[in-house]
Amino acid sequence: MPMTVMAGLFGYKENSRSNLDIFPQWLSVLERHIRENVPEGDCTSKIMDTCHLANWKVFLSKIQKLPSYEQIKKVNEFANQQKYILDIENYGLEDYWATPKQFLYNNGDCEDYAITKMMSLKILGFAVSEMKLVVLQDTNLRIPHAVLAVNFEGDTLIMDNQISEVVSHRHIVHYVPIYAVNQKNWWMYLPDTMK
Repeated sequence: MPMTVMAGLFGYKENSRSNLDIFPQWLSVLERHIRENVPEGDCTSKIMDTCHLANWKVFLSKIQKLPSYEQIKKVNEFANQQKYILDIENYGLEDYWATPKQFLYNNGDCEDYAITKMMSLKILGFAVSEMKLVVLQDTNLRIPHAVLAVNFEGDTLIMDNQISEVVSHRHIVHYVPIYAVNQKNWWMYLPDTMK
């Protein structure tokens, strides 16, 4: 049964639902991430670095004891260092949601950044219920886009590959959310007509 809550992300009403079956790309990335999240073998070679997953885990262990907000900033910086590449160039598909391992090896597009950021924060101990991968419309560029939204200390912080800093959703006026997902729920967004 849908549950409507007060205006939320970017000032839009959120309608929460729990049936994730309508998001096969999302379910697929979650399943593939579990299968791929395994040791990669010898990572001691300096000649050809093929241990991106191991390097990611080392990075996460190094920031494990930092304050939560610092972890959020460091995860955003870490993922944003990857090169932006369209799915058609990487995988020959118009839309493909990559696992963190695939993203760290192959680079990726906006939702791949958001997925890796979400999985990073989950490993660091952030609650899944406090994070959402948000698919939205960028009204400046007139293109679809994806970001990670993290509820933190009474605010919703946006981790975006187009913005180097982590910012409050209240400071972004050119994003129109369409839907969001996490590992438990999904949300539809509607304009808040009561404003």
